[in-house]
Amino acid sequence: MDLRQLEYFVAVCEELHFTKAAEKLGMSQPTLSQQIRSLENEVGTPLFDRIGKRIVLTEAGRLLLDYSIQMFRIRKNAVDAIDELCNHQRGTLVIGAIPSDLDYRITQLLIDFHKEFPHIRLTVLTSVEVLKQVLEMEVDIGIGILPLPDERIVSIPLSSEEYVLVVPGNHELADRSSIDIEELRHISTVMYPKGTLGRELVDDCCRKFGFSLDPIIETTTPFSLIHLVKVNIGATIQPLPLILSMNDPELRTIKIKRGPTRTIGIIYRADRFLSHAAQTFIKKLQDNLQGINPI
Repeated sequence: MDLRQLEYFVAVCEELHFTKAAEKLGMSQPTLSQQIRSLENEVGTPLFDRIGKRIVLTEAGRLLLDYSIQMFRIRKNAVDAIDELCNHQRGTLVIGAIPSDLDYRITQLLIDFHKEFPHIRLTVLTSVEVLKQVLEMEVDIGIGILPLPDERIVSIPLSSEEYVLVVPGNHELADRSSIDIEELRHISTVMYPKGTLGRELVDDCCRKFGFSLDPIIETTTPFSLIHLVKVNIGATIQPLPLILSMNDPELRTIKIKRGPTRTIGIIYRADRFLSHAAQTFIKKLQDNLQGINPI
């Protein structure tokens, strides 16, 4: 059994189709089939069940797939470590971040990091599913709302933030300094769609008090929500630091008693090699954000 055979095997697992896998690998289908048969002979058991033109993994195939993925991950970590040893100031760093946090949290940090590491190719991928990005190794590190404890993930808390009610200056509540969370049930709102992280966090808090929000309009970007607020279509509920970063005199923030909070932090796979550049970026995030709203 060698790594090339395992690469062929993983390709077939991804496609569950020998012809498609062969095309992906740039080889003939008979040659690929022969390689898989050779691998099955070596392990002493079928790896795929052939059902007509369809194939499915056997239990042994699923087991080998898990170990193959681990082996390829270890190989990549070894290559990355050696590459860094030989070429300390070069490479790539891919960061996942929730969309609303990119501009007001890390844009300046990206500028500072580039000045220090001008030859590192830096990529930021925004997504509401930062945890998924990290687990599937689409990114090196993620910045977002910390998930529940997971042995596959290292979590580093950065800051804890309260959510506030955001209204325009001409709103009937604009002069209030605070509001009880139960009063939100009577307020017209504009919010993120259900299922998004920010919305779920607010909804979970509201459900504890026996009600749910019923927004007039739902949209996926904070800036569209704020525009809707400013024309007085509805209020919204957002993290206080996000609103303060906008420095918009037309907005008013109202503290929500017993309201939702969120913990922002860094996450990365426990089994992933972290380059010097990634470790430096994490340190800069800690220095910049832990001093703003410490845990």
